[in-house]
Amino acid sequence: MGNLGFQELLIIGVVILVMFGGRKIPEFMKGLGKGIREFNDAKNNVKKELEDGINEKDEKAAK
Repeated sequence: MGNLGFQELLIIGVVILVMFGGRKIPEFMKGLGKGIREFNDAKNNVKKELEDGINEKDEKAAK
């Protein structure tokens, strides 16, 4: 997690608890997880497209 220590994570957790309340945290975490999944899927799609483009260019150069 970079340079974040236990105390910093604890403070962030308390702030989130105060801001959203105990009942909203599961919804918030579910939405955060969905957003991270969508970001990773998009990142993987871009990576695959770039690799496919590079491979296609290499195949054309080899002919």
